[in-house]
Amino acid sequence: MVRANGAVSLRELARVVQTSEVTVRRDVRALEAEGLLDRRHGGAVLPGGFSREPGYSQKPLIAPIEKSAIADLAADLVQEGDTIMVGTGSTTLEFARRLIRIPDLTVVTNSLSIAQALAHANRVEVVMTGGTLSLGNALVGSEAQQVLHELRASKVFLSGGGLTAERGLSTANMLCASVDRVMVQSAAKVIVLADHTKLGAQSMFQTVPTEAITRLVTDRHATVDDRTTSELDALADCGVQIDLAPVGPAVEPPIHDQATPVTQPRLVPLPSQRRSAHGPTRRR
Repeated sequence: MVRANGAVSLRELARVVQTSEVTVRRDVRALEAEGLLDRRHGGAVLPGGFSREPGYSQKPLIAPIEKSAIADLAADLVQEGDTIMVGTGSTTLEFARRLIRIPDLTVVTNSLSIAQALAHANRVEVVMTGGTLSLGNALVGSEAQQVLHELRASKVFLSGGGLTAERGLSTANMLCASVDRVMVQSAAKVIVLADHTKLGAQSMFQTVPTEAITRLVTDRHATVDDRTTSELDALADCGVQIDLAPVGPAVEPPIHDQATPVTQPRLVPLPSQRRSAHGPTRRR
């Protein structure tokens, strides 16, 4: 599954193999020790090098709660009367759905999905780039880039396949990467939306160098794992402002070894159950 999708959540693995997340987590740790994959909080990715991005149909299934929290926080950065650019991606799509309530907003995008999400927002003007339709409902190519070259925006909101302090934001799609780079050149501020599974991961094509990133909006689960925490520290040292979206606690349940006895709770029958065990209660 990791080879096919590039990344997979522990919950999905447990569902497919029909076992508990505790068992899956233990197996993932063993596979990481053998160099067969790399653990990420809540899931696993291909080991080393470039991470392979999941298919477009799988992307919304990865860290959906975290993406929703990131979208909520990022929407607070948009003000009435703003002109912004929004790139393609499952996180930016979730973000775009929060923009409907903001009046006098202009959104420039190369994503058909984002344009459709805002189609019925009476107070939001949507500007499409044009171009060649690519996978993921993205408009790419020279026509899209030319339109973006001629526009200016106060902010651009982008997501991608991976984010590191060394390379910045990256993606596996060369055509989308080219469009994202032009958006960065046309915006005053660059805001990256990336959940914790993207931190420390790399894809083939760089879209935004670290020094060009103004702000990162991620989720608090990024502070649970030592590796993602180190990546956040490195990004902050590069001058990136970091916002952590609140999500539920990321607590891993304990793993019990076979040698460790697990005490099973004693089940105490309810009074009605005790009566039924001795036959019906008779009234006197």
